[in-house]
Amino acid sequence: MFTGYDHNDNQNDSVRMDWTAILLPLFAVIALCIYFALYPQQSQAVLQGIRQIVGDDFSLYYAALGLGTFGFTLWLGLSRYGKVRFGADERPQYSDFQWGALIFTSTMAADILFYSLTEWALYANEPYIEELGGIQRWASTYPLFHWGPIAWSFCIALAVAFGYMFHVRGTHKQKYSEACRPLLKEKTDGLLGRVIDLLAIFSLIAGTATTFSVTTPLLSSAFSTVTGIPDSTALAIAILIIIAVLYTLVLYIGMKAISKLAVVCSWLFFALLGYVLFFGGETRYILETGFSALGNLAQNFLAMATWMDPLRETHFPQNWTVYYWAYWMVWCVATPFFIGTISRGRTIRQMVFGGYGWGLAGTFLSFIILGNYGLAQQLKHGLDISGYIANGGHYAAIIIRVFDALPLPALGLILLVITMIAFYATTFDSLAMVISYYSYKQLAVGQEPGKKIRVFWSLVFILLPIALLFAQNSIYSLQSVSIIAAFPIGAVIILICLSLVKQLKEDESQRSR
Repeated sequence: MFTGYDHNDNQNDSVRMDWTAILLPLFAVIALCIYFALYPQQSQAVLQGIRQIVGDDFSLYYAALGLGTFGFTLWLGLSRYGKVRFGADERPQYSDFQWGALIFTSTMAADILFYSLTEWALYANEPYIEELGGIQRWASTYPLFHWGPIAWSFCIALAVAFGYMFHVRGTHKQKYSEACRPLLKEKTDGLLGRVIDLLAIFSLIAGTATTFSVTTPLLSSAFSTVTGIPDSTALAIAILIIIAVLYTLVLYIGMKAISKLAVVCSWLFFALLGYVLFFGGETRYILETGFSALGNLAQNFLAMATWMDPLRETHFPQNWTVYYWAYWMVWCVATPFFIGTISRGRTIRQMVFGGYGWGLAGTFLSFIILGNYGLAQQLKHGLDISGYIANGGHYAAIIIRVFDALPLPALGLILLVITMIAFYATTFDSLAMVISYYSYKQLAVGQEPGKKIRVFWSLVFILLPIALLFAQNSIYSLQSVSIIAAFPIGAVIILICLSLVKQLKEDESQRSR
């Protein structure tokens, strides 16, 4: 359990800091941002070329890793190791609802609302979707697939590994590389371990900056529509600063505040979904389309997970499935660390199936309700959302038009703005907490990082997106950096899973003696 101990109380706190882990990734990302801003076309061309090689030539690597990780989590939950408890006979620190809310809100930032409202329209423009049978059936199914069990398996597999490392093995070195120690052994403390940790921090900073930059324009547009304040870069920056103040304050207080904010965020999320579902006039269509999409996903799950388009006739799996697995692999640098930390007192089986239950419930509800409401506006009411996006239209503008179809659209937009801000705050609270752990050479489980280092990373998380708002051409480039970073992270995920199995077998052997 978190004890509330503040490491700043220790006079030797600065000595315990891992300054390389703090400064090197920070300078690297800042240098990239400057380079992208000064040379947007050249940098984008280079990164697109690398991304094309990684995503096209090694697409099987990502697909096999995704399906393999999903199978691994099922094996963990169903095997005899599923009974292993994190923390002897201790009871869970959080209630089931608090725990589930923390899992969902720490993993899903405001991008879930953005993509729930728009992703089906991106698939609607793909010829492959028409070949399969049309957007009614498949544009509503693929979002559930790309944000479904395989995506969540990356977080769950690593959350089990980190939870076991923290609460069973009792490690005092809370870093990504530490989970590889059973296989890497003394190399964990050398160059290889350092590279793993630096790569993890760099990917986390780049990924979070991209998420802020992609979704903030929607937030500022919605705020502008409700208040009448002209939408501008200055407004977007002001909103980001407000968000930063909120989540920095919560992070400064500690885990108790984060857990309470997660619950509030969940109820706001449910309120938004309920408003759209019950007052949008498309309840029957939303539920029936969602029910059909779930059935379609269950029936075709293995085919969707293994389709590689070997002749490259459509490039659909390379453009979408490989992209999402890589995206989730980058994001799982931090959130499993947080989930493992808050899961003391639960078993591996509870972690696996509880994680899937809470994660998929929130994700599927969002895509089914928000996505299918937009789909109804296009197929039933003639609002050409997919065509608008295909012609280069602004995502935020078409989302605002979707909300105009709701009764009291201003109320819906207010709910959207507040919920997005809450998602931002809870997600980046957990991410800043995790990266603060990385900033120490050693920190015992149950001890929170110092408040100054938490505030430092909160500021870093907000400064990079502000810089990106002035260099919008670099957003895709920085996102590509995250996707490329997923390639070596995939190898680290394999190492962590194999290390976990080795630990489980070793500890079982010792108990049987």
